Amino acid sequence: MKSVINWFEIPVAEMDRAIKFYEPVMQVSLRREKMDCAELAVFPHDDPATGGALAKFDGITPSQQGAIIYLHTDNLAATLDRVSSAGGACVFGPLELPHGIGTIALFTDSEGNRVGLHQPA
Repeated sequence: MKSVINWFEIPVAEMDRAIKFYEPVMQVSLRREKMDCAELAVFPHDDPATGGALAKFDGITPSQQGAIIYLHTDNLAATLDRVSSAGGACVFGPLELPHGIGTIALFTDSEGNRVGLHQPA
């Protein structure tokens, strides 16, 4: 097994608003995809076995109580500044983890999801 996480989806209610939030926060360009039942905005990823997307489809709604995914960042403070500038809010951290694991923080996004950030040590 290469990675425990092979795909993630962050639920969104308004795709344009979510893309407008995540592209500047994570400094990426998301690739839009449409399927019969879903609209996705896929995060760039090199490994075909690991990736993720913003996802909008019936029956799935943003939530502060769902699973927490952690997005990688090389500069947690700068990313949290971009979260605030994009209309999100830091709700926890930064917290330095023991054993050289790195530093984490949680934020709420434009859709009301709680999402984690991880900066390796």
